[in-house]
Amino acid sequence: MKNKFSEQLIQMAALDESVREKLLKENKLIGGYHPEMEYVHRQNADELKSVINEIGFPTISKVGEEAAEAAWLIVQHSIGEPEFMKDSYKQMLESRIDVNPANLAFLFDRIQFFQGKPQKYGTQLNADGSIYPVMDTDQLNALRQEHNLPPLPQDKISSILPSDKIEELENQNPDYVLWRKNAGWK
Repeated sequence: MKNKFSEQLIQMAALDESVREKLLKENKLIGGYHPEMEYVHRQNADELKSVINEIGFPTISKVGEEAAEAAWLIVQHSIGEPEFMKDSYKQMLESRIDVNPANLAFLFDRIQFFQGKPQKYGTQLNADGSIYPVMDTDQLNALRQEHNLPPLPQDKISSILPSDKIEELENQNPDYVLWRKNAGWK
């Protein structure tokens, strides 16, 4: 289903991705939240809030699959707005039959990651590319399958640090901890 919100959401996500690509090419996405990226994320979040006020969370039946994916991407990248991310997750969960289940998994894990809590589906990574601690490694692939995510190889699962190592991981990057506190995550 295409409507005025569909195009708006798709354009917002395209802007996010183009700015991200530009900053990656310039090696400017290393060492913190780049102000230009943060600006785009906040602008997109504000526009998405307006859309949500008009039609509720943009699900597949409301805006089409591509635009619903764009809405999720905007939420997933709105890391400077914890309450918006959490509210959006609740709205997506209420409409779970009308959203991509993988997006629910990614957003749940992202929120847990920024709160310094173990994730459920293994979608978020540490700075070194390893998988951030999870709640239950024994159930990880079953949970991933339920949300249309590919299974992880056993060697990757075995290398996931236990959740009691989260504080140790976080203490490796005090700037990140300070940013997260200032953003309202902790």
